[in-house]
Amino acid sequence: MSNSRVAFITGVAGFIGSYVARALCTQGWSVLGIDTEQSAPALAPLRLASLRGMARFQYVKMDVCDQDALTTLLAKHTEIDTVLHFAARAGVRQSRLNPHAYIKDNIAGQVSLLEACRVLPHLRHSLYASSSSVYGPATPLPFSESVPLEGQASFYAATKRMNELTAQTYSHLYGFAQTGLRFFTVYGPMGRPDMACYGFARAIRDGIPLTLWDEAGLARDFTYIDDVVEAILLLMDTPPQRGTSRVFNVGYGQPRPVAELIKGLEVALGQKAIVQRAPKPFEDVLKTWADTTLLQQTVPWRARTSLEDGVQSFGAWFMQNSPL
Repeated sequence: MSNSRVAFITGVAGFIGSYVARALCTQGWSVLGIDTEQSAPALAPLRLASLRGMARFQYVKMDVCDQDALTTLLAKHTEIDTVLHFAARAGVRQSRLNPHAYIKDNIAGQVSLLEACRVLPHLRHSLYASSSSVYGPATPLPFSESVPLEGQASFYAATKRMNELTAQTYSHLYGFAQTGLRFFTVYGPMGRPDMACYGFARAIRDGIPLTLWDEAGLARDFTYIDDVVEAILLLMDTPPQRGTSRVFNVGYGQPRPVAELIKGLEVALGQKAIVQRAPKPFEDVLKTWADTTLLQQTVPWRARTSLEDGVQSFGAWFMQNSPL
């Protein structure tokens, strides 16, 4: 790899990972990325295609849970100074059906990575994906990093909270400087097909009913991918002190009714939605709302992309490029 700064990204064929990798290569970083390509098989080739032509990008198909292979790989790239851990098994409702898989991929995978990172002599900063899901249903709004976290509502949320606790422990034991990123409903082109924006768009395009939870006040803090990437890049170069682990909310900072997402998609796609109602799943929270005060006090960032503009951009990509 080149003499530029080197970042290692897990989940590089994922939604956020691929965007961050592309931004870093554009800025002159060298990027080594790994992925299993299993989370969204139809989208992984598209995401990787946008990276493969970049001279500073190197890709290895690998499972982050394979600690021996991971350690061997990192031992060959001891120039790595920044690690971004985006590999994970996502999805609140699916975690209820297969909790063991979430424990393996999310908890064991993080431990495998942190153990492997111990071979990196120049590691300056490690960032990892947490989630707004760590805030349980009893958390007061807006969600602040300063509130005690009690009573996660799903196995997925529990694994993400465990990721934060694990990061704290490794920082204490081995001096890692770590930053957890509590993402709030990230959407945009090439986004996750299991999330509402993509799923609703597919239903509208195909003329089939989409399901809206029948619950008054249902809202999400929808956050556009470009704003998320900007926050990550700023935080990368603002690491905490050695031996310190911290967390930040990364969200737009304004909850919007989910029904407004549907309206935006109708406009973007030029078709009306067929909406059916169903009870809200027990593991879903009613509303998310990011307090981004701490993030804005740390780096010069604020979300700029409104839901209307973001959905329009997603819709334009979806109508031209969606493989699903």
